Amino acid sequence: MLDTFEILTTSGVVLWSRTYAAVSPSVVNNFINDIFIEEKSSVAGAKNGASAAENPPYKHDQHTLRWTFEKELGIIFVAVYRSLLHISWIDQLVDNIRAIFVGLYRDELTKPNTTIVECLTFDQYFDQQLRELEQAGGKSDTRALKSEVLSEDTGDEPPSPPNNRGQQALRGVSPGSSPNVSRPGTPSASHLLVAKAGPGAKLSRRARKMQNTTSAPASSGDEGPARKAKAKPVKRGRKWDADGLADEDDGVQLDYSVPTLTSDSEAEPGARPGAVEEVDASTWGSQTKGKFVLRDLGDEVNSILADADAKKNAATKTDAPSGLVGTGLSAIGGLFRNVVGGKVLTKQDLDKAMKGMEEHLLKKNVAREAAIRLCEGVEKELVGVKTGSFESINARIQKAMEASLTKMLTPTSSLDLLREIDAITSPSATSLRKARPYVMSIVGVNGVGKSTNLSKICFFLLQNKYKVLIAAGDTFRSGAVEQLAVHVRNLKELTAREGGQVELYQKGYGKDAATVAKDAVAYAAQEGFNVVLIDTAGRRHNDQRLMSSLEKFAKFAQPDKILMVGEALVGTDSVAQARNFNAAFGSGRSLDGFIISKCDTVGDMVGTLVSIVHATNVPVLFVGVGQHYSDLRNFSVKWAVEKLLSSA
Repeated sequence: MLDTFEILTTSGVVLWSRTYAAVSPSVVNNFINDIFIEEKSSVAGAKNGASAAENPPYKHDQHTLRWTFEKELGIIFVAVYRSLLHISWIDQLVDNIRAIFVGLYRDELTKPNTTIVECLTFDQYFDQQLRELEQAGGKSDTRALKSEVLSEDTGDEPPSPPNNRGQQALRGVSPGSSPNVSRPGTPSASHLLVAKAGPGAKLSRRARKMQNTTSAPASSGDEGPARKAKAKPVKRGRKWDADGLADEDDGVQLDYSVPTLTSDSEAEPGARPGAVEEVDASTWGSQTKGKFVLRDLGDEVNSILADADAKKNAATKTDAPSGLVGTGLSAIGGLFRNVVGGKVLTKQDLDKAMKGMEEHLLKKNVAREAAIRLCEGVEKELVGVKTGSFESINARIQKAMEASLTKMLTPTSSLDLLREIDAITSPSATSLRKARPYVMSIVGVNGVGKSTNLSKICFFLLQNKYKVLIAAGDTFRSGAVEQLAVHVRNLKELTAREGGQVELYQKGYGKDAATVAKDAVAYAAQEGFNVVLIDTAGRRHNDQRLMSSLEKFAKFAQPDKILMVGEALVGTDSVAQARNFNAAFGSGRSLDGFIISKCDTVGDMVGTLVSIVHATNVPVLFVGVGQHYSDLRNFSVKWAVEKLLSSA
């Protein structure tokens, strides 16, 4: 998709770059020469910080360059991609990277006699923005990728750089050097891989031609005796052990995530093929007062972008009209464009705007009853208020909406999980209470990711050096025990040097889940485990027979916390799911929190958060943002409010 992104000064010093596919140095060199040296495109009259969409694209050698320019610092931000591609979010990427880079390094760049800035950690900020925009934009919207691959006249190999020492020296590239390639480009026509056609399949004229030219010549009979056809091997059944590995060594490679070992390459002693890659803790949390704390969702990057937007809005406030409300400052404020200033607002004045606000929240996946509750809170804040200027009304609307959302989403009790664990597992000197394991249970409907999120929480606890016992309480679904066994094996490898310990407690299939949970807690107390994480079977929230067993489970296991995994994709059915699970554990016992999974798949449609909290008054503890063990984040109320108030 994106070939390269470069941040450089007008004097040709490259401050930071990221390369995904080989691009000839002449592409960016000619861009600098034409735009900033010979001034073939006028930039002298452009505003400081003009967006990439306002600057004309530069095209050279089958590549398109989108760029922006920070005049005050003399820095150019340029993204390079193939002209045949259409990337809808490329302008936003360039603008956001400019705002983040300037926000992080402005002080260093403004120091006297500064030409080089250390940008070693900027990769994380760039990757986070690129990932967010790619997810928001969906799949790559290529226009003619197939025709590009099958073209006979042009290939994807970039042209060799011209022998122009002046242009190479302009960007600090030595003659003969090549860019760092971290992602292979699309294969050229001369390196096409043509799949074998099945019996009776029709081949195109070009495919038949390639097949004829690449096939071996017909035998003339002088090559020696013909080889006998090899007998087709008979497929044998394979047995699996408790760890999810093949029980017999038949020489067949099953794990294709690593290269096949040959006679020339030997594995390290004790190493397991396909070992789990080590997770860099700095990418998902930090040490605070001896505890490992999860990061919030893009708080730092979002705050930088918000500051940049605030400065931009402050610079253009004087141009805003003062007569009508909602001329584009925000999606919510735009709903009040027909409310005239200088009068006391009544319920009739706000009816139309409230309906529009309700529709906006519904588009964000908020359940209707939760949307109505929020709108009523905003209406209560606005009725009887005398409207003033454009800015004051818009600010009041935003403040009222943020207050209603924050009041709904903010928990009423402490959610410091680590402190609760320490209070339970440490003996008390002032009372007769003995130390015992902290018990946490994960429940939810089928397929929401209970086992995966349980493993993420376990990884978080292992980072804090707890001894964790995972209990396989799902004794119904085939493969559930083996799935947890694989998670435990991976977690052991990832945290071998951290000091935490994890074990699996299981009694196989067909057993009573409540009894297994009770026995697991007793075993953990006997063996000195700090935390017990109990997995449960998925069940439909509207199946009374399946839901009734949860009450027995709660009585037997006596969990300190019961967390329900909710899916961000589920939509308005989340209200019924949350209410049914919340009431399934008997009198005096309910859910303690939610984990919202698959938040990385919905963009800004995070209304499920609002819906389940509205339905149960139970807070959200964590959100899942991926499939790795480190893809778990603390829930941020500020982040959720920003997503819900953003443009539809």
